[in-house]
Amino acid sequence: MGRATWMGLLTLGALLLICVTFTTKAATAEISWQDNTTSLTDFPMSYFVDTSENMPFTEVTQQTFIDSSNRVSLGTAAIKTWAKIPLVNTSDSPQTLYLHHPYAYHNRQVGLYETVDGQEIQRRILDLDDPSTYGWLYGGAAVFEVTLAPLQKKTLYVESVSFSHQWFSIDLYNKEQSQRALLGSFTDIAVMVGMLLALIIYNLLLFMYSRQRDNLFYACYLISGGIWIALSYGLVAEVFAFYGSASLYWHLTLMTMPIFLILFMMDIFETRQHYRFEHYALVFVLALLVAEFCYGVVDIIGALRYSSSLAALMMLTTLSVTISLVIKRHPIAKYFLLGHCLFVGFSGLAVMFYKGRAEFSYLSSHGVGVGIMLEALVLALIIAYRIRLLEEIKASQEELKYQAATDSLTHLFNRRHFHKEAQRIYMQASVTQQPMAVIICDIDLFKRVNDKYGHLMGDQVIIDIATTLKQHARKCDIVARYGGEEFIMLLHDVSLTEAHQCAERIRSAVAELSFMAETQEVFTVTLSLGVAAVDFAHPLEHAIKLADDALYRAKHQGRNNVQSSEINLLEIQEGIN
Repeated sequence: MGRATWMGLLTLGALLLICVTFTTKAATAEISWQDNTTSLTDFPMSYFVDTSENMPFTEVTQQTFIDSSNRVSLGTAAIKTWAKIPLVNTSDSPQTLYLHHPYAYHNRQVGLYETVDGQEIQRRILDLDDPSTYGWLYGGAAVFEVTLAPLQKKTLYVESVSFSHQWFSIDLYNKEQSQRALLGSFTDIAVMVGMLLALIIYNLLLFMYSRQRDNLFYACYLISGGIWIALSYGLVAEVFAFYGSASLYWHLTLMTMPIFLILFMMDIFETRQHYRFEHYALVFVLALLVAEFCYGVVDIIGALRYSSSLAALMMLTTLSVTISLVIKRHPIAKYFLLGHCLFVGFSGLAVMFYKGRAEFSYLSSHGVGVGIMLEALVLALIIAYRIRLLEEIKASQEELKYQAATDSLTHLFNRRHFHKEAQRIYMQASVTQQPMAVIICDIDLFKRVNDKYGHLMGDQVIIDIATTLKQHARKCDIVARYGGEEFIMLLHDVSLTEAHQCAERIRSAVAELSFMAETQEVFTVTLSLGVAAVDFAHPLEHAIKLADDALYRAKHQGRNNVQSSEINLLEIQEGIN
């Protein structure tokens, strides 16, 4: 046998020796517990997945366990998993410690088996569907007391049976630290749910006020997310002692949450009207989510096993749609992309964790909750921004309505809007039979003002006379510019005599106005006015025609005077007689 062959055999033997030594060390590694040990929250252990889900404990102890940390995530293929923890009391006094399984609330069953020298000495089974076993359950965490005699070695086997996704952590504490660990362990989740609750109330109030569907979809998204966070991270178990299969169907909120998020996207981006391709992509994912929800109603465990994969598809699709809308320069898309990237990033980490492909950490185990919270805050900003946009649009529409209803020079109602408003008031007054009157007035010889002093001066005359008319009108009266130099007033709850007196006051006030031309020449103008009472037996246009006839007579009787309708006066005289 050559030298090279001997060297190869020696190398192989050395490697085998190293492997045996390492295996022996891993198999015999023990966790030391001493008098001064208070807690162990980061230590090595090993696990074994019982794929048959019914292997007897005596056979489990003979299986090969895989080395790991005390926090593991194994996905959907490890429904029943065993953790192995060898302990040794290195002190000369007995020790009592407490094993915590803090996420027991989302499991079907948690058990603790104790062995000494390979013999089982005690087992305790916590069945989340059996209240008689809840003595080991504290606010959603399974807590088992373990005693160690002086210098005793004991091996703990922790059985963890999940509904769909297997992940858990195991911690060891002394009595004082065990109590502290149980106090305030869900404070962060309570803060998250409290913030979501505030946003829910605010958006429901906004919906009741504005009837905007995006507020409703956003509130429903928050409700689903809040329920799922409280349920999945133990707050419901802590507050309401709600465990096991009874709580399982509430995980349907995990499916309704993306449904409402997609509906929110379709509404704020108006995809159906403007972005057909993106709309159909969202509709496709929405249909899958609705189908999974219906499947979950029938078989929630089966639906949950597909939930992480469907969540990954949903995140990919919504992210792609948002990027497409950013490219197409939708004004809100870039803000939504920011919030959605936070959600997708943290939720993607959580999906990897649930599938057993990411290390156990706070962010990976709580990724969905953190993602929902961050996205909810950004979406709240989007809601506020959208409200501002809608207010600006509403203001611009109001401005357009105002411009369409008023004369740009005098800011009085124009002729078209006068008839619209006057008809409305006429219909109301006809019910109560309150008297009304119409005044029509015209600037005397206004063409001479334009010809002699210019159109700018003519405009100033019209403005000042419009101001005088408004000063002599009440809030319930309507004043409008009826033509170039012609104005009309509808007086509410006045008799013909009172309307005539009002017209006379207006005539006198206008006659007292003085104007200064650019040539420093001071001049005055006068008004001719016609007055008519409204007869509810005839249309409003009848009274306007009578007032116009009276104005015509005022013009032919020398101008600068007030004339009332002869028909109205005749009717009054006949009434007196």
